[in-house]
Amino acid sequence: MLSAGHLIWISCRPLFRLIICVGCGFTITKADIFPAVAARGTGQILLNITLPSLMFSKIIPAFTSQNISALGPLVLVALLYEGISIILAWMVSQMFWVPHRFRWGILVAGGWSNYGDIPTAVVMSITGAAPFNGAADQTLGVAYIAGFLLVYMITFFPMGGSRLVGLDYVGPDVEPGEVQEAARRRRKLIFLEWPTKVADLLRSRSTPQFDESITPEPEKPQRPLVESKHASFDQDTRAYTGGPIIGAVSSPLPAEGWPSRLTSPAPTATAIDSGDVFHAPDDRPATPILPTVDPDSTIRPPRIARRKTIYSRIRPFLRNLFLPGSVAILISFVIALVPPLKALFVQVDGTHIPAAPDGLPPLAFFIDAASFIGAASVPMGLVCLGSALARLSIPRGAWRSLPSGAIMGLAIAKMLVMPVLGVLICDGLVNAGVISKDDKVLQFVCIFFSCLPTATTQVFVTQVYSGTGSAEHLSAFLIPQYILMLPSMTALTAYTLQTLF
Repeated sequence: MLSAGHLIWISCRPLFRLIICVGCGFTITKADIFPAVAARGTGQILLNITLPSLMFSKIIPAFTSQNISALGPLVLVALLYEGISIILAWMVSQMFWVPHRFRWGILVAGGWSNYGDIPTAVVMSITGAAPFNGAADQTLGVAYIAGFLLVYMITFFPMGGSRLVGLDYVGPDVEPGEVQEAARRRRKLIFLEWPTKVADLLRSRSTPQFDESITPEPEKPQRPLVESKHASFDQDTRAYTGGPIIGAVSSPLPAEGWPSRLTSPAPTATAIDSGDVFHAPDDRPATPILPTVDPDSTIRPPRIARRKTIYSRIRPFLRNLFLPGSVAILISFVIALVPPLKALFVQVDGTHIPAAPDGLPPLAFFIDAASFIGAASVPMGLVCLGSALARLSIPRGAWRSLPSGAIMGLAIAKMLVMPVLGVLICDGLVNAGVISKDDKVLQFVCIFFSCLPTATTQVFVTQVYSGTGSAEHLSAFLIPQYILMLPSMTALTAYTLQTLF
């Protein structure tokens, strides 16, 4: 059993390294030493070289046919986190007003978290020391991160998560006052109108529809009707007397307000009256009249257009699917699961491959090079994170106009609500046998990924779609999350370690 002080120190130690790297990126950006062009180029190196190398160097040694079953729970947990986070972000957008140009961006900010540099830095630091098993658990932890990264890359790029950001800039702009009024109406509907309607519905169901104790009111007797054989109209009394009419025995009835029996009702207009000729419907089905043209001219162009449409949709999907990071992860899994291929890179028990002159597997230098390059991935990513945060600025006079309710709601949902749900989800999967109770690294990684802020990748995507290179709305939503990240991540890490050990 670890002491409270030991747990707090273990939980805070990786955050110190994280803060130092992020602070360096923040400082050189504010000092105008690290311009936007350099940061963009560094990000491309990170996504296309260092991160794929890191995944390649960790997945191949870590995964075997015995622990590949952990990939299923990793994908399941990643999809659950994304789905639940999107729902929470949608609830926040329904409760509070969100800028019109961020109505879809808030869903992206909620669903896709920072699955790259932050968790890699923390997981490598914690699993590389006690109470874990050092380098072996560290390699396994980074390999497990690859499952989350694979889900992130596929859902954000090929499956269209990034394109949701572009929907914010479709159509005319809407004034903030109109958006705020719509949010007030939604809150009124949620908190006042719907509860009232539900209460009325429940009250109406509990109250009987018919009350037998109430005696129906007796019907009034009708006046007897008499019939006379001769009718005449008296001009003095203005009443019919002695005629073959049916009427009530009463005082003389005035003529005003009663329709005259001598007046015919208004004629009903018909098609015949208007001069149109009526034709009986034909029971035979109508035969369409088709143009007599060459069939090739009517078939080929739609086919060509359809093929072009399908190709235009598949091409971006495939291009985004086969990004270097995704390809490196997929290839690494294939190599790790095929013993003869894996033996070319690392030592594999039971599989003999002729060794290189240094006694190592013939392609072991690929693992060495990937490890060497991949070691730059985490610090480089944290420096880019600090640079991105340094460029997030909020005008001084705009604090009162910010959607503070939505900003704090999303921060609380991601940094406080999601960790609680993550612990409950992982405990449920462990009890159900989906996650192995003996795999403490897997449990730690799955729980830790529930406490991550919005990915800074959305900043670059928003800058591209906005057309102005700005992401003013996103910056206000990111800053509170990264402030809450430090205490929230420390508390979650300490609780997880206490539970596991």
